Amino acid sequence: MTRIPTSSAAPRTAWRNWGRSESVTPVERVRPQSADEVAAIVMDARDRSLRVKPVGTGHSFTGIAVAPGIQLDMSALTGLIAVNGDEVTLGAGTCLHDLPPLLDPLGLALENMGDIDVQTISGAISTGTHGTGAGFGGIATRVTAATIVTGNGELLTVNSTENAELLPAVSLGLGALGVLVDVTVKCAPSFVLEAVERPEPLDEVLDAWQQRIDEADHFEFYWFPHTRSALTKTNTRLPAGATTAPLSPVKRWVDDSLMSNTLFAGTTAFQRMFPRTTPAINRFSTKLTGNRDFSDVSYRVFATERRVRFREMEYAIPQAEVPDALREIDALIERRGWTISFPIEVRAAAADHLWMSTASDRATGYIAVHRHFREDPTEYFQAVEEIMMAHDGRPHWGKINWRTAENLAPVYPRFGDFLVARERLDPDRVFTNDYLDRVLGE
Repeated sequence: MTRIPTSSAAPRTAWRNWGRSESVTPVERVRPQSADEVAAIVMDARDRSLRVKPVGTGHSFTGIAVAPGIQLDMSALTGLIAVNGDEVTLGAGTCLHDLPPLLDPLGLALENMGDIDVQTISGAISTGTHGTGAGFGGIATRVTAATIVTGNGELLTVNSTENAELLPAVSLGLGALGVLVDVTVKCAPSFVLEAVERPEPLDEVLDAWQQRIDEADHFEFYWFPHTRSALTKTNTRLPAGATTAPLSPVKRWVDDSLMSNTLFAGTTAFQRMFPRTTPAINRFSTKLTGNRDFSDVSYRVFATERRVRFREMEYAIPQAEVPDALREIDALIERRGWTISFPIEVRAAAADHLWMSTASDRATGYIAVHRHFREDPTEYFQAVEEIMMAHDGRPHWGKINWRTAENLAPVYPRFGDFLVARERLDPDRVFTNDYLDRVLGE
């Protein structure tokens, strides 16, 4: 096998993820220009007993993308490749924030999105990125086809007619089955979101949780520990031609840049120095934010800017158990005497059919906890994880957890089937790393 020319590999430099929770210095960092080049790199790495991991924008908090061997920079494999009605084929390195100018002229949009849009499409689907909405699944649920480079360097097409049995695995593959080089996503017609954001009493929101998520297209809320208020967000879908009332540039800058980033960065820094001020600052924060009405094209409502670095753990639990679980976290924080400056985010999603989806075969609620990246989250996160596990919790694959294959297998109905697919597509474990060895087994 001809080795990839050294001129195509970047010098050895350290890589860090956005949350500064993972870092590595790869043996080589390569930027392939085509699917065939990806296949050649994989075969060369296998022959040299090196592991291969593609990397996107580094927004996973776990080591799922850590590449001690060959790190693939997928930024050359981007853009719109093909359009077939409402299905679009995208290069795997295409970032979510690059999609609007590609999809808008087609009258299309992603059906649902999370609250950031900096990830690549392949990274988003591989880790199970999701938004909120009891009637909607994560981005991976909209994948109808993919091209993947397997562990032996084969370019494999997976769709409804070719290797169809692998689609529920490849659509959300954790990077364990191969390197995605393109992805086909079923889009929705372009639409407008009418947003209503309000501070509301936390207990009332929890008591009405199921009703709120069932009645709204998209409902979520944030809760600052040490307060009794929830910052609710209710988004209603409207057709593309609906009249919009977007935030003015000044209002958007004040709310989303000044308040949510600049001011929040300052208050969290102050709270780290003077932790006893946290409850009062959190109560004050709930009075300054989360009270507005506006409407705009979908992607401008779904996604917001996040400049304050943090670390995150998110768990998926049965939808009906969210109120009890959040109350247990509240009691935990008060019992331990912790001061938690970052809010807890609560969302919902529909059940889906993907084998390694956190919403596989059950309607799901999500609870996400955060800490500033300069704070050690271990004690807080591990204690919350114990609560989540008592509720049959499944960790978001791209967010911090301490789970193992042994205790994950019982909460995923198709865990064994995924391992069979992994054995078929990557028997030599070209695509594994320490994180995948832990959550899937060696």
